[in-house]
Amino acid sequence: MPQSAAATVPPESTQQAVGYPSLFLLVLIGALVPVVPTGALVSSAAVVAFHQTAPFSLLLVFVVAATAAFLGDVALYWLGRRGMRSKNGSRWLEAMRSRAPEDRLSQAQRKLDDHGVMVLVLSRLVPAGRLPVMLACLLSEMPLRRFVRGNVPACLAWAATYQVIGILGGSLFPEPWEGVVAAVALTLLISAVPSVWRRLRGSTA
Repeated sequence: MPQSAAATVPPESTQQAVGYPSLFLLVLIGALVPVVPTGALVSSAAVVAFHQTAPFSLLLVFVVAATAAFLGDVALYWLGRRGMRSKNGSRWLEAMRSRAPEDRLSQAQRKLDDHGVMVLVLSRLVPAGRLPVMLACLLSEMPLRRFVRGNVPACLAWAATYQVIGILGGSLFPEPWEGVVAAVALTLLISAVPSVWRRLRGSTA
C-alpha cells in the first residue's frame, strides 16, 4: 500500500480491523480456557465502540462477543462429552472438574433438575457459574443439541449485560481509557463477589 494511501486510513477503521478479530479470539479462548476475564474484554470493547462515530460499532461488539462465547462454549462442551466417553478422560474435562467445587456442582445439578436448560442463562450471568452448570449438564448426559438451544440465549444475555456495563462506563467519562478502567474495575469486582461471599459464609459457619 502506498504511503499516501496508508496515511488516509481513518484511525477508527484501523481500530475496528484489529479490534473485532482480537475480541473474537480472546473471548473464544476465554471460553475454552477460563482464565481470561472475557466480561471485562466485552465491557472494554463496548466503551471504545461507544466513543466511536462509525455506525453499528456497538452492535458489532455484541455480535462478535456473543458468537465467540457461543462457539467457545459449544466447543468446550463437545470436548467434555468426548472426555466423559473416554476411559482416560481429557484435560478439558479435568479442567472443568478442578474449577467446579463439589458444593457448586451439587447446587448446579439440583437447579438443572428443577429448571432445565434455563439454568444455562443464569450460569452465564453469575460469576464462576458457567463451569459447574456445564459440568452438571455433562454428568446428566445432556445431548449437545439441547445444550446448544439453551446456550444461545445464555450467550446473548451475557454479551448484552457486559456491553451495558461498558456503555455505562463510556457515558460517565469523556475519555475512552477512563471508561475502560471503570468498566474493567466493575467487572472484576463483580467476578470477585461470589468468592468473597463464600469465604465470609465459611468464616461465620
